[in-house]
Amino acid sequence: MKRRGLADFFFLLLVGYLLLPVLATMLYAFATKWNKTILPEGLTLKWLSTLFQDTDFIQAFGRSVFLAGGAVSIALLVIVPAIFVIVLYFPRYEKWIQMAVVMVYSFPGIILAVGLIRVYSQIGIPMIFVVLGAYVVGILPYIYQGTRNSLRNIDARQLLDAAQLLGASKRQAFTKILLPTVYPGFFAGALLSFSVLFGEFVLINLVVGSRFETVQIYLMKKLSTSGHIASAVVFIYLVLMGLLTFVIAIVTKRSKGATNL
Repeated sequence: MKRRGLADFFFLLLVGYLLLPVLATMLYAFATKWNKTILPEGLTLKWLSTLFQDTDFIQAFGRSVFLAGGAVSIALLVIVPAIFVIVLYFPRYEKWIQMAVVMVYSFPGIILAVGLIRVYSQIGIPMIFVVLGAYVVGILPYIYQGTRNSLRNIDARQLLDAAQLLGASKRQAFTKILLPTVYPGFFAGALLSFSVLFGEFVLINLVVGSRFETVQIYLMKKLSTSGHIASAVVFIYLVLMGLLTFVIAIVTKRSKGATNL
């Protein structure tokens, strides 16, 4: 009993250590002044209002959504069908995808950025499209694992064979039986990929820079000018990531429930 209480104490201490900086940053986004007291001297919505009236922030937010959403959309249109075909019909080629997944983790952002600049800067391709392509490859592990796990959990190959045995065509079995069953898995992977790309900073900053200002680059600029505005940006980012995490949890729970049925 004593050990359990000691373990709970250290767990709460760890949680407080991890959450205190986040809570302080979020609270600073609403503080009027916070210099000499433990808690803010007052609360205000001025900084959030100022942030949403700043056209630079609105444009940076839109660029981040466009870039992350574009990469995820391309991945869903290109990578997901390829994974379907390989897992269902050519499983012997899965080892090559798994090798590609490992290679994605093996390239640090700085090294990747230098390589992209050296290869594509002289060709004439807009560097933003180069970053977009790198993002599509970068989210391969999340898309692959989400799609593959969904297909394996329902034994997709046997499900398709059973549907065709009962008279359904391949197209009907794929669109009306397989996709509705597995979509929560790759949808959760898509949301996770979006959240990762939305917070990406190193690659876009080194390859494109302020020519295509995203939320993370905007935040970096505000850190040196206004701590309140920077905290407001972090607050918006945390709220967005929290909403995405909540949606991913719901989708994953429904996917497990459908699998158990």
